[in-house]
Amino acid sequence: MAAQADLEQLIAQVALRDREAFRALFSATSAKLFGICLRVLNDRAEAEDALQEVYVKVWHRADRYSVTGHSPMTWLITVARNHAIDRLRTRKSGTDPLEPDMPVADPAPGPEARAIAAGEAARIGACLEELEETRAAAVRGAYFEGASYADLAARFEVPLNTMRTWLRRSLMSLKDCLSR
Repeated sequence: MAAQADLEQLIAQVALRDREAFRALFSATSAKLFGICLRVLNDRAEAEDALQEVYVKVWHRADRYSVTGHSPMTWLITVARNHAIDRLRTRKSGTDPLEPDMPVADPAPGPEARAIAAGEAARIGACLEELEETRAAAVRGAYFEGASYADLAARFEVPLNTMRTWLRRSLMSLKDCLSR
């Protein structure tokens, strides 16, 4: 994985339509973003399509990323997660997802990228196990299944604001765990 400053530089160059920077950004981040799409969509072929669409969005919207103290990886993960959730909701509603305007080749992640992704997944899984069972289930529902706060509040039979608090506190606990 590239350093934060390197990713920021690549995104800035992509905003200027630098194709080499785009290739480098894709190579550095595609394994992680593919893992997020796959976890949300639970379908490899659809996750591959979603990943291509995510990078088309990144190509077109790189100029909207600005260094605000948030990491570039957080921005990329947010774009991927939101896009995957949109596809999931589209699938549930029964309509066909829109085809990407400009397809981008998706080379399969190599062994090293898969090993890194597996290590990250194991760390996140271990940190999720440190959470109370209901809180961990709520986090999985929101961030892996794409469930809305309202759906989760109904599922766990708690008020909506309680669910928001659960998720916010759980994410803070996960952040602390992952930074150890």
